[in-house]
Amino acid sequence: GYTEMLVEARQIATKRMVDETESLGADAVINIRYGSSSVMQGAAEVIAYGTAVKFK
Repeated sequence: GYTEMLVEARQIATKRMVDETESLGADAVINIRYGSSSVMQGAAEVIAYGTAVKFK
């Protein structure tokens, strides 16, 4: 169950990153990184970040 929750959280973080990239008018995200940390027993946070780029 916990592993499935982390997979879903990663998908949500990725979607938010892509949505933000699109709102900036960028074409892609490079150097994507994921991070996670335990917030408390049975809970964690997942972050996704990268660099939005615009092709010429």
